[in-house]
Amino acid sequence: MSTEWPLWEVFIRGQHGLSHRHVGSLHATDAAHAIQNARDVYTRRKEGVSIWVVPAAEITASSPDDKGALYDPADDKVYRHPSFYDIPDDAGAM
Repeated sequence: MSTEWPLWEVFIRGQHGLSHRHVGSLHATDAAHAIQNARDVYTRRKEGVSIWVVPAAEITASSPDDKGALYDPADDKVYRHPSFYDIPDDAGAM
């Protein structure tokens, strides 16, 4: 029988950010314990305003091997890619 605590993925929203960013992983007994550990490990200098913890076992991810099938449908929507638009020189940096 394994006595290892479950693995949690940690996301922190910074002081000046609007989105959470993945900062690492840790082991904890439950969600409350994971948030406490995340606070202690990843926000020691008070850089975060919000913490998300997600059980790593609950994350579903695509495989890099599937990128063709996953992203190929976007190839027929060239209007979503601004590569064929002419940008006037006086428009500045975009």
